[in-house]
Formats: sequence, structure tokens, C-alpha cells
Amino acid sequence: MRKTLTALMLAATLPTLAMAATPAATDTPPPPHMMGDHMKDGHGPRGGWHGPFKALNLSPEQRQQVGKLMGDSMKNRHDITEKYLSKLPAADRKAMQDELKASHDKTQQDIRALLTPEQQKKFDELKKEREQRKAEWTEFQQWKAQKDGKTN
Repeated sequence: MRKTLTALMLAATLPTLAMAATPAATDTPPPPHMMGDHMKDGHGPRGGWHGPFKALNLSPEQRQQVGKLMGDSMKNRHDITEKYLSKLPAADRKAMQDELKASHDKTQQDIRALLTPEQQKKFDELKKEREQRKAEWTEFQQWKAQKDGKTN
């Protein structure tokens, strides 16, 4: 249940994060909150390889290479999306972002409705932590932009 919930939350969050902001080309993306040291090589939090590659019995080197390829693929998809989004009129971009947010919010509500009261409490805490990290990242980016603007 916990793995499914985490996967659903991540799947619901990724499109919103990818579309929500258009960082400058020199910006580096925030560190993914779900990717601690235990997940850098493609392993899940309990040490096992998850997903469609589990049945392939990949070596550690292969797992690392597959993880890198998947990460590169995500970055490429994000870059392609940004390239075409930048060509949209501002009104269309705003409408798309609003629709994505509404879809994300509905998914979050639907997931929460499936949970027990105890799980809902934890879900709400995790959501609050994510929002706090997002606010801290935004504040850092603003500080960085100010600092870069003063030194250039």
C-alpha cells in the first residue's frame, strides 16, 4: 500500500512540477524529495529494484546505467516540453497550468479519500512538508537570482 501510495503521489506530482515553472536555462532543478542516498542507484527505499526491470535480474552496474538512462530520459522530456511550451501564448500556458493544477488537486483528494484516518493524517503531514520544501526552493531561487543580478 505504501509503495502504491508513493508511486501515485509521485506520478500525480511530476506533470505539475514539470509544467508549473519555466526555470532559466542556467538553473539547476531542485533535488527530488523522494531521491535520498538510498535511491541514487535505482534501488527503492528497502534496497530492492522495483518496476518493470525487477524480473531482469540486472547487475548493479546495469541498474546504475538504466537509472542514469531513465533520469536522462526524464530530463529530455522536460526539455522538449519546455521548448514547445515557450512557444504557446501566455493565456494558453496559464490555462494549461491551471488545468494541470486542478487535475493534480483532484487526484490528491481522491487518494486521500482512499486512506484511513491515520493515513490521512500522515498524508497531510507529507503534503505540508512538500509545500514547505517547495517554498524554501522558491525563496532560494529568488535569492540566487538577486545575488546573480548584483554580481553581474
